Amino acid sequence: QVQLVESGGGSVQAGGSLRLSCAASGSTYCRLYMRWYRQATGKEREFVASIHRSGNIVYADSVKGRFTISQDNAKNMMYLQMNSLKPDDSALYICSSAASGCSTYWGQGTQVTVSS
Repeated sequence: QVQLVESGGGSVQAGGSLRLSCAASGSTYCRLYMRWYRQATGKEREFVASIHRSGNIVYADSVKGRFTISQDNAKNMMYLQMNSLKPDDSALYICSSAASGCSTYWGQGTQVTVSS
């Protein structure tokens, strides 16, 4: 009932920036919470940042001060501005939506590779 499509990934050098986008469609209620996760090769999925439709935001400690999550509800878009990128940020970045009573939905992911 929710469809999520990420874009904006790529390869950058350490210290560089990328802006990821997540285009959402489907149930508005089931997109009450929009989140970014990442999964590095050989590791489990890790929480990155969350934004509630109201605008409330939570970041993982590892990205605080470097990443900024935002949304444009009128356009059904969520973004992740990633600055001061580190090699450890390399991962598949995955958009997710959630709400009480809804399934958790996942996009296909967009790859971010940070070289030193």
